[in-house]
Amino acid sequence: MKILLTAVAVFISQFITTYSNAADDVLLSEARKVAMELPPKLIVTLQDQIKKSGPEGAISVCKDMSPRMATEISQKTGWQVKRVSLKARNNVRAIPDEWEKAALEDFDMRAAAGESPAELEKGEKVGNEYRYVKALPVKPLCLSCHGSTDQLSDAVKSELAKHYPNDLATGYSSGQIRGAISVRKSL
Repeated sequence: MKILLTAVAVFISQFITTYSNAADDVLLSEARKVAMELPPKLIVTLQDQIKKSGPEGAISVCKDMSPRMATEISQKTGWQVKRVSLKARNNVRAIPDEWEKAALEDFDMRAAAGESPAELEKGEKVGNEYRYVKALPVKPLCLSCHGSTDQLSDAVKSELAKHYPNDLATGYSSGQIRGAISVRKSL
């Protein structure tokens, strides 16, 4: 009888594991979709604002409009959406928690080892939540505010100093990891 019960348990556990993996795959797919809603909207809005008022005028897009866009996506999807970075510009909204920090540090190591920053992501169940982060590589568009400080215009430097006195988010080059989109959802 004991052998029969063990065999049944082994047989059933395969289905439970398969079901669990399928549920994780669904959550990963959903998290990816949610995370990728913000970057294209942000880039289009930045491009438009840069055309209208230059890079210094576009700082408000990342400062004010991006968090509003993230909130709208959060309300629409039920996932909490935000941007985080190891070199935060906004030390109120962009500081990663321990899980996000570990993922960002891992992304940096993987990118240094040759992986494409655009492909870096992590998703997993953590406690009673599903967590996901997707690396945000620096695009050429970003360099007018996030590039080397000696290459930033005086107008950009002035606006950054006014809004972000403790700014750490400069010195990047194209393709480096600027931070990540982080999404999470209670299970």
